[in-house]
Amino acid sequence: MLTAADLPAAARAWLDSALAEAAARTSGWEECFVAAGRHCGHAHADEARTLLLQAAGADPDTLARLYHHGAAAERRAVLLALPALVTGPEAVHLVEDALRTHDTTLLAAALGPYAATHLTPHAWRHALLKCLFTGVPVTVVAGLADRAAGDTELARMLADHAAERTAAGRPVPADLSRVLALTAPAEES
Repeated sequence: MLTAADLPAAARAWLDSALAEAAARTSGWEECFVAAGRHCGHAHADEARTLLLQAAGADPDTLARLYHHGAAAERRAVLLALPALVTGPEAVHLVEDALRTHDTTLLAAALGPYAATHLTPHAWRHALLKCLFTGVPVTVVAGLADRAAGDTELARMLADHAAERTAAGRPVPADLSRVLALTAPAEES
């Protein structure tokens, strides 16, 4: 959580003002969302943008507009804010869009708690394979152990992926065996 101690005085003042604009839903709050990186710094931009979205109580339509009109940094912030702002599947299309990209920061953000709850098993399996293919560490995948547990289809897909990589003389991603182990059926007590 971004605290006042994390930011220099000028950035804290800007964020406090921007949060007030977002809470009041002034016409300029979305400009503050875009400018957060300039004022709060790259290291704190995601958190600042998430706080702005929460202060504004951004609904799925607003989130979609900000996502589709935003640069990668704004898109990432929208994806990171989804679990706090959207309780149902109304924003799954944003996650699915991010999963079609080759931007690994968007892939990682897309596979947070919102995706763990709302992606279909088919889409989630393919997203996990994309992580392995693009080098996104599976440690960023929220709910990995729960979703992979006993998933025989995922186990088949992982084995096929490993076989294809081996046949092509390519290395098998290190995370693949870790995920494959998670697919093992739970032992009965």
